[in-house]
Amino acid sequence: MRKTLISLLLVLPWLASAQDTIPSFSLDQAITYALEHNYSAINAERDIIDAQKQKWETIATGLPQISGAVSYQNQLKQPVSQIPSEFFGGEPGTFTEVVFGQAQSMSATATFRQQIFDGSYIVGVQATKTFLEYSQNNKEKTELDIRKSVVEAYGNVLLAQESVFISERNKATLEENLYETKRIYENGLGDQESVDQLQITLSTVDNQLKNARRMEEITLQMLNLVLGLPIESPTVLTENLDDLTQSKIDLGLIDSEFNIENNVNYKMAANLNQQRALELKLAKSYALPTLNAFVNYGGNSFSDNFNFLNSGQQWFGSSILGVDLNIPIFSSLKRSASTQRAKIALEKAKTQFTEAQAQIRLQLESAKSDYILAIEQYGTSKDNLELAERIEKKNQIKYSEGLATSFELRQAQTQLYTSQQEYLQSMVDVINKKTELENILNQ
Repeated sequence: MRKTLISLLLVLPWLASAQDTIPSFSLDQAITYALEHNYSAINAERDIIDAQKQKWETIATGLPQISGAVSYQNQLKQPVSQIPSEFFGGEPGTFTEVVFGQAQSMSATATFRQQIFDGSYIVGVQATKTFLEYSQNNKEKTELDIRKSVVEAYGNVLLAQESVFISERNKATLEENLYETKRIYENGLGDQESVDQLQITLSTVDNQLKNARRMEEITLQMLNLVLGLPIESPTVLTENLDDLTQSKIDLGLIDSEFNIENNVNYKMAANLNQQRALELKLAKSYALPTLNAFVNYGGNSFSDNFNFLNSGQQWFGSSILGVDLNIPIFSSLKRSASTQRAKIALEKAKTQFTEAQAQIRLQLESAKSDYILAIEQYGTSKDNLELAERIEKKNQIKYSEGLATSFELRQAQTQLYTSQQEYLQSMVDVINKKTELENILNQ
């Protein structure tokens, strides 16, 4: 007994610690957690950092650049030149073999370059701002998609849990009915058909229960994946489906003011227009001259042996100051074709922008209609469920008193089970449809 108590005292702190590590979330907490830990959210944040680095990369190309170069050569077999011998007092018409220079040489040069004017650079700097805005808009769209995915996954887990609970209750009721019916049949007061009818219904409900339990596990794994947790994590949901549905019913949302410029799809379509306009400016900039300046300083040294690093080695310095001017003159209409293509792309982007605005407004009206329908369907399903429960209860009583057949009871039970699933699905639809509307409104 003492050993058991000691073991229990040792295990209890571990159990308490394990319970503390089990993640539990309300819906809002799950959304907040996912926006930080979801895999797509993490990469979207990295995309913004990448865009910032690319912005500086583009700007830096127009800032001073310093480069260095070191070259070493060792002529393993030096070239031989023939010089007329008469240059050295020899006989005319003969030649003397001469080797020029020393076998080894080294040079070191440092070059400073500065871009003075380049039209494409100016456009490139402007484009970095647009690209950064695109990355930020993409992150916003990713966050909205994550929010929608969390809401759907959270609702699906609650739906599966409620389905398990209802199926277990239905199964328990059927098992009791079947037990009583078998006893009545065994006492010679019933018929085999009644037993068979209840057995069919029980088998169907049992399969539904097994499937609901599997779906409960799968939907929880899907929620963990969206949250950025290990899929086997025993995540706990702190809200129930009915309370969550009630909190999502807000008809005032239908009449809320809509500013299309806050819609992320509008922002991305406008961003595409900006990109195409800059591409047109870039195509035009290729017809402008470019001007660059440079200055370098270097030294050369020669020797028959590798002693270039010795302090006494002689080096011969040199320096150059220069300007490069590149003037585009004729490209066989290549630049013109490129500019025309950029104009076409810009016009297409403008058309897409107009279409996007119409689509957004249509999506808004559709989302409003779907949300209203979901709320109405929720109310109808709730009423239908109450009716189906009363009908099934009456048939239970009639059946037990011999006033209803097993077939009539089975019909009432099947109608009840269908109403239960429709009611559960209507609650999930209210939650999901509100999220879709909020995403369009950017709320």
